[in-house]
Amino acid sequence: MKLLITGATGFLGRHVVQTALAHGHDVRAMVRPVGDAGVLQPQAMQLDRGGLEIVRRDLRHPHGLAEVVRGVDAVLHLAAAKTGSFYAQMAGTVVATENLLAAMRDANVDRLVLVSSFSVYDYLAITGRTLDEASPLEADPEQRDDYCRTKLLQERLAREAQAEQDVKLTVLRPGVIYAEPDDLWTDRLGVRMGDTWLATGSHARLPLVHVRNCAEAIVLAGERDAAVGQTLNLVDDDPPTQRQYRRALRARAPQRPRIVPINWTLMRLGVRAVDVVNRRLLAGQARLPAILRRRALHARCRPLRYPNQRARDVLDWSPHLHWRQVVPRDASMTPASPANDPDSVAPTPESPCASRT
Repeated sequence: MKLLITGATGFLGRHVVQTALAHGHDVRAMVRPVGDAGVLQPQAMQLDRGGLEIVRRDLRHPHGLAEVVRGVDAVLHLAAAKTGSFYAQMAGTVVATENLLAAMRDANVDRLVLVSSFSVYDYLAITGRTLDEASPLEADPEQRDDYCRTKLLQERLAREAQAEQDVKLTVLRPGVIYAEPDDLWTDRLGVRMGDTWLATGSHARLPLVHVRNCAEAIVLAGERDAAVGQTLNLVDDDPPTQRQYRRALRARAPQRPRIVPINWTLMRLGVRAVDVVNRRLLAGQARLPAILRRRALHARCRPLRYPNQRARDVLDWSPHLHWRQVVPRDASMTPASPANDPDSVAPTPESPCASRT
């Protein structure tokens, strides 16, 4: 196959390019005009260059995009803006996707794999203890963050194209993408303040997916006819609890940080009170930190199960890398009693991060 990969030089994109080449595909890698294409060179990727073509285009501008898309069998769309102002993220995610879909129509290319995110789910509205592909989407994204808002709009555009342009669409929603050595932390663990970590929960599972496992699933989604029309969550097997993973990260730190657990019962009540004040007195306009927004807090910490069987079945995918292989194990990862464990946050029935199995 010939694959067009957008966002090719990003954290995830470079692994998708490498995986696609390893699968024997020809790759047209789209790179921003000012992007560093050096990460895609053979010596950087430790692969024979093979069928790699690098093109420089800015998805925020439609000129010339149809020529970039023309002739490929499928588009793997990873490009998105995760930081910056709301308008910058709109341009880098929503406008970029709108332009790409128009280019696909003009180039007569109809196969799209869209890489979305777990951020689109409404964690407050989930009933039961399982987040899966049927879980509801966020109903109030303004109370989350700009990334949630723009990813929801991006998915909507893709589904409209599926209905109106007969685009053969697959939507992939990775959990927390991580990799060694510098991309291991997640805000679902808490807040880092120098040598002190504020532990916002201990017993919730972390929906981790290693970047190489994720890249493998994305390429498989472009290959498999069974993936057309599917929405699939990507999570590794046997995800760790916050406590397990945080202690593993602490063990590998040059100077082990002090972990300060936060009382979740009090924090939940406090955030609920802040939420009421924000909505009633400030008309919901105040941009409070995520840790003080109820919906954002639940998105980070609500204890849920994250099945990956659907992705495994549809894609014939098996996550080969596990967090225990990536983060070194030592004595600090063995169970400890709450009395002796600095990272122990005792679950209570009222706590949104309590373990309820």
